[in-house]
Amino acid sequence: MAPAVTMRSNRVFVVLLVLLFSFCQSFVGGTKEYQRKLIVSVNPNATTLPPGGDLLHVRAVGNDDTLHFLFCSQGAPTLLIVHTNSSTSSVQVNWPQFLSRNVSGGLRVEPQSSIQYSIAVVFSRLLEYDDVNDTAKPDSGFFPPYELQNFKWTRLQLFGAAALVCGKTPEFVNGSLCLKLSVFDSDGRAESWPRLLHSPNSSQLEVWLDGITTQAPNSRFLLELQAVGGDFPLSRVDVRQFIDDEFTPSIFKVSEWVSPAAGGSDVLGYVQWKPVAYRQSSPALEDATPCRYSDPQSQDANATAASSALIRAFFSAHNVTGLNVSFGLAGEPFYNSTKFLSWTVLVGVGAPPVDTFSPIVLTIMAVGLGIPVILLLLGGVFVCIHKRRQGATAAYQSIN
Repeated sequence: MAPAVTMRSNRVFVVLLVLLFSFCQSFVGGTKEYQRKLIVSVNPNATTLPPGGDLLHVRAVGNDDTLHFLFCSQGAPTLLIVHTNSSTSSVQVNWPQFLSRNVSGGLRVEPQSSIQYSIAVVFSRLLEYDDVNDTAKPDSGFFPPYELQNFKWTRLQLFGAAALVCGKTPEFVNGSLCLKLSVFDSDGRAESWPRLLHSPNSSQLEVWLDGITTQAPNSRFLLELQAVGGDFPLSRVDVRQFIDDEFTPSIFKVSEWVSPAAGGSDVLGYVQWKPVAYRQSSPALEDATPCRYSDPQSQDANATAASSALIRAFFSAHNVTGLNVSFGLAGEPFYNSTKFLSWTVLVGVGAPPVDTFSPIVLTIMAVGLGIPVILLLLGGVFVCIHKRRQGATAAYQSIN
């Protein structure tokens, strides 16, 4: 009888291991991801190279909708995202009207009836202040702001569905401010810190200051962003906390500047970032520096349209809110310590991506919790088998 009991317990153990392995595989394998088809063009339908900057158009086509990502360096760098419910919608540019920057209508998405939502982010100003007391409180010591609409921008450099543009102003003497836009066809995560989670409904902008000659040895910087929308502008900043810092070491929260729908909790569009910047282009953990934001405030819509050719060309009526992002804390190195500072932000439509545990962490958790359960089950099986054997032995005692 002993061999039969052993065989039965082995079968139970094998079945439990197979169930645990299948459970882990469900986390690692996942389901088939949604994917968009990306079509990239620069200065669409232009007969000559437009003076003063370029217009990038990335058409992200889904099953029954299209996202139009438009990035322009005519004036202040601007990213515009237009969501339509048609997989055949297109962008039409009237170049003479677009370049004149006098009236709206120079850029249209057709058919206009297909437009579901639009959002734009303008990188309007760079602010520098002398933190002579090392408080990292940007309330005094400001130098005249750097108006990004007055920068001289390079031509766009394309890298697949990514584009890089750098600009400078005479006040810099040396160095430049660069922006890199990346558009994604599916879910994923960037390879470099802060490794923001992206979706096919989002784009990522990396901003960095490289080699700038500051106006004071103790200078720190702020970046001013303006969000442009229609009836539902970006109006509040939510902070989401989590317990896993696997992808961004020491960072346990994410900030989301969102556009809530009227009378509901749904989010129509967002700007998302983690509260960290880096003082090296290839950073280590010690190169991280915190960043903070100001409360969103209403801005002058006419001034914003005048600073950006893309805003003027697309929006006929719009609301504008703005905020500042400041970099560094008291006691931390100033910009001059490395002469480099980078910050990354995600811009998209719909609900922002939510960080979760990675498949590796989920597998470890499943195995860590599953093995004790298996041991408990096996212990119960062996106890039951042992009691049955004792009962069978007692039932067949020999008669003297």
